[in-house]
Amino acid sequence: MRVIAGSAKRLQLKTPDGPDTRPTTDRIKETLFNMLAPHLYGCTFLDLFAGSGGIGIEALSRGAAEAVFVEKSPRAMACIKENLNFTKLSPKAVTMQTDVLTALRRLEGEKKFDYIFMDPPYNQSIEEKVLLYLAGSALLSEDGMIIVEAAKDTQFAYADALGLRIIREKVYKTNKHVFLEMTQKEQI
Repeated sequence: MRVIAGSAKRLQLKTPDGPDTRPTTDRIKETLFNMLAPHLYGCTFLDLFAGSGGIGIEALSRGAAEAVFVEKSPRAMACIKENLNFTKLSPKAVTMQTDVLTALRRLEGEKKFDYIFMDPPYNQSIEEKVLLYLAGSALLSEDGMIIVEAAKDTQFAYADALGLRIIREKVYKTNKHVFLEMTQKEQI
């Protein structure tokens, strides 16, 4: 796995050993960031279930002002920190070794994010719990976007009821990226 573009272009990233992490392939990462590229410079990026940190590092490499990496596994967090140091992107990164919902509660009122990316374990409905929290939080900036990497057959029919609108889905062989935004709140 490598950084595709930007200041850390072509640098190889380490990935944690074991079945607990499933790094996004370079090809899928490149497709994702080609879609986001025009809006990345100067943005704030939240990488949930960060694994090796490859997604947040790619965002930083391409000009994000700051990325917060949330990962519960000590082994994976050590890998993220090593990758951030190797790419020299540590000064623009914040790491949080905790579960995602605890991290979100800690970040509430402290930060707003232009992009919130999550890649939770597949087929466990974890993304629904996180989206439920995010729908009621102030963590997403006004024009912000939530991106969920999920198994190809994962359904998001509940999104509308949470006040989220699916604006795009990009389907790959075994998984997909779902792009969501908050629906506009009615003015009183």
